[in-house]
Amino acid sequence: MVAIKTREGGETNIEQAALDEYRSGFGGETLAPGDSAYEEVREIWNAMIDSRPALIARCQNADDVVHSVNFARANDLLVSVRGAGHNIAGNSLTDGGFLIDLSLMTAVDVNEEAKTARVEPGATLGDVDAATQAFGLATPTGINSTTGIAGLTLGGGFGWLSRSYGLTIDNLLSADVVTAEGELVTTSEANHPNLFWGIRGGGGNFGIVTSFEYQLHDVGPELLAGLIVHDAGDGLAALEFYREFAAQAPDELTTWVVMRKAPPLPFLDEAVHGTNVVIFALLYNGDIAEGEEAIASLRAFGNPVGEHIGPNPYAGWQQAFDPLLTPGARNYWKSHNFGELSDETIGTLLRYAGDLPSDFSEIFIAQMGGATSRTASDATAYVGRDAAFVLNVHTRWEEAADDDRSVAWAREFFDATLPAAIGGAYVNFMTAEESGRVEAAYGANHERLVAIKDEYDPHNMFRLNQNIAPSG
Repeated sequence: MVAIKTREGGETNIEQAALDEYRSGFGGETLAPGDSAYEEVREIWNAMIDSRPALIARCQNADDVVHSVNFARANDLLVSVRGAGHNIAGNSLTDGGFLIDLSLMTAVDVNEEAKTARVEPGATLGDVDAATQAFGLATPTGINSTTGIAGLTLGGGFGWLSRSYGLTIDNLLSADVVTAEGELVTTSEANHPNLFWGIRGGGGNFGIVTSFEYQLHDVGPELLAGLIVHDAGDGLAALEFYREFAAQAPDELTTWVVMRKAPPLPFLDEAVHGTNVVIFALLYNGDIAEGEEAIASLRAFGNPVGEHIGPNPYAGWQQAFDPLLTPGARNYWKSHNFGELSDETIGTLLRYAGDLPSDFSEIFIAQMGGATSRTASDATAYVGRDAAFVLNVHTRWEEAADDDRSVAWAREFFDATLPAAIGGAYVNFMTAEESGRVEAAYGANHERLVAIKDEYDPHNMFRLNQNIAPSG
């Protein structure tokens, strides 16, 4: 017998006979506390999350997902769903609940002729890049190879190629989804179009995606990419210059700003390591010579303390920031959308960047616009098409004793930048405590999302997420 939390927070006992029957029809592996692999499997990227599911179902295929959803519904279980990646909020785990784990489903099948890829939900961005770049193809995803493709996509997805080709969801052609009723449906613009609209930015609220189909584009395999590092003392001039530079940049060029203490990068003098810096990180998605011309003024600006720019394999550039995002650290994020970087906002950024709570914390400003803004805000669930920049306050530290101080810093910074924000939010950057922001995050699209929730998950089985509650 196993005691598992119910959907409404109570507890139910699953008799051994019922558990055996479930396992007999399940092709994957089930784990419970005390099993040899349980402790390793239950770990999550963010060390602040220390939840212990009562039962973990490690699915091998869509049939396993259907079987697990039916089991959960029949027993009214509290369900969490985990793909492959970071899940900053920690909603993919829950104490005492039933975890449907997709991390073993990692296949990536590329159709070179059609320039499409079919991807399972346990794949990481690294898995996708490795498979697609073998054919010189890619789809816009994020900036860290260990990110899970499922969560990234369901929340919207943006990175180095988004100004060229749009968000990840703008390149989603179809998806196979297991609904709360245990039905496996294929959704696209032509089939279950409301559901397809909702999963493109609406998170995991409407079902469990067992396969994504993406449009691919000719990319690389080598592109101009790299870093320019400035001392924080030049930060005001650097950000003012960046504001003007970004406004004139072609869609092929994406430049992000990272404000942090300098990591021990080999192209930086040792005296720079650990000092406060402003970093321009960039990629040009096109001809390398044209890229050199596009970034000429950025390279000529000021007196950088280090630069490392040149032709890079696209898949390698996608891994460049992996060492800064290894698992096992404690993480807390806050995020805003901005239409511009005002003088006031720049001043606030510099003030808080000068008082980082740890050597591993950073403030990054993602450049949006380009193709991301040429899709209507009501074309998909993702509403933040008017954002020129997305700010992520990425607080990261090692010891639990520093939790209160680090979290307080991030919240204070978030509040200080709120007056200049344009509303909305990128749900993939939202923490578990920000459920009150969900309606605001979706703005005018929220009402339609509730209607889709009513249709596909009226009893809110899929609630451990940035939850869109059904109207009932």
